[in-house]
Amino acid sequence: MVELDNVDRGVLHELQLDARNRTAQEIADKVDVSASTVRNRIHELEADGIIEGYHPKIDYEKANLPLQILFVCSAPPTERSEMVERILDIRGVVDVRETLTGHRNLYVEAVGTNTADTVRITDAIHESGLSIESSEILRQRRVQPFNHFFFTDPYDNEQGTDEDK
Repeated sequence: MVELDNVDRGVLHELQLDARNRTAQEIADKVDVSASTVRNRIHELEADGIIEGYHPKIDYEKANLPLQILFVCSAPPTERSEMVERILDIRGVVDVRETLTGHRNLYVEAVGTNTADTVRITDAIHESGLSIESSEILRQRRVQPFNHFFFTDPYDNEQGTDEDK
């Protein structure tokens, strides 16, 4: 586990707001450090595996994939992780969330253009050995940046600006 300081937390929050359009200097101005410190911190956060990637937010409906379906599935706990890999290979599956416990332990989000896509994905999930407990057509999904990294004032750089970091 990596110990994050307020600079790291501030950088992570700013990246979550809009990583694509935020420059190191803009983040530095918000976090009250230099742009080089921000670049170094981003590099370290990536190297430590805290930042795993940068992903676009896609409006599937505008991309001619108007059906978004959430499948709530059950998998045997000992096979759950390997089943995730199989499910991700199904054309149309865009997100799989694995829960730690419980009977309904896999949440599979898929997109498609029509009912035939939904049937194909449903059949493929069944063929993989999963039991579908429910399926719902999603209207929209809203995600917000996690901004609760702070236990004190945001961007309070009490530990100084470690330019060498």
